[in-house]
Amino acid sequence: MIDVKKLKQLFQRFKRELQLYRNILADPRTPKLTKWLLGSAVAYAITPVDIIPDFIPVVGHLDDAIIIPALVYLALKTIPKPLLEEHRKALPP
Repeated sequence: MIDVKKLKQLFQRFKRELQLYRNILADPRTPKLTKWLLGSAVAYAITPVDIIPDFIPVVGHLDDAIIIPALVYLALKTIPKPLLEEHRKALPP
């Protein structure tokens, strides 16, 4: 059975993270590499072109599940910690 409360919490966390990334992208202090990595993750998610075509069973969707989180992870590693914390604290609870 689906736990609606946990699903709602997950959605709220996802929404907060998206807002965090938007704020970081808009900040002029954010390194260009970070902006490029986050932009690449968004572009890869919304474009129909994939490294491995989706019609290949399992592997076709697996590349999306690996590449997008990897780009976001790398982007977060390139953000100066004080800048990231500043933006996290500025988010509403």
